Amino acid sequence: MTPQQRDGANIKVLLVDDHPLVLDGIQARLEAVPGIEVIGLAGNGREALALSAELKPDVVLMDVSMPVMNGIEASSHFQRDFPDIRVLILSMHDSREYIMQLMHSGARGYVLKDVGCEELIKAIETVHQGNTYFSQGASQSLFNPDAEASPTPDQSPLLTKREQTVLRSLAQGSSNKQIARELNISVRTVETHRQNIKTKLGIQTAAGLARYAIENNLAGP
Repeated sequence: MTPQQRDGANIKVLLVDDHPLVLDGIQARLEAVPGIEVIGLAGNGREALALSAELKPDVVLMDVSMPVMNGIEASSHFQRDFPDIRVLILSMHDSREYIMQLMHSGARGYVLKDVGCEELIKAIETVHQGNTYFSQGASQSLFNPDAEASPTPDQSPLLTKREQTVLRSLAQGSSNKQIARELNISVRTVETHRQNIKTKLGIQTAAGLARYAIENNLAGP
């Protein structure tokens, strides 16, 4: 049975990822599936929200780590502004805390990027019907007591340890030069870490980074 709405129409899907090759690959796979129609492509959460207002998708298949607006923030906006649109996360991250954060933000499903096309189709159909869906890897992270322990409160599943260290220093008011001196790295490397942090978190201002660090126990003593 092909995935379709009850009235026989196709399930309209909006794809969201900041990597064009990923978008093209998923689009090619899904367009070959009867009952699924890819109606648009977006490179970040902000674009996804704008396109959703115009195109009215049934399901938004979205990555998490994107510039401008990440999947966590975008999921919250979808839950508030477009409650009838089902958000399905497609990510490489399998941290329990990470998955929980997305679900609390309003996502209806979480699928790891190692799944096959058949399971992805099943996930799209399931969330479209109003149910939740977790791929096997995501389910193991969520429900298996023997799975990898959740990060401690002073860790962020989005950031590497070095990025957490840089963020902590930024939240404490250190300049790029001071951080470079403390970590014995170049200023350019600090700037690269800083930009990666902004991209991963979808936060562009120093005040926003400091607030994130405080809220996630990354600001230090």
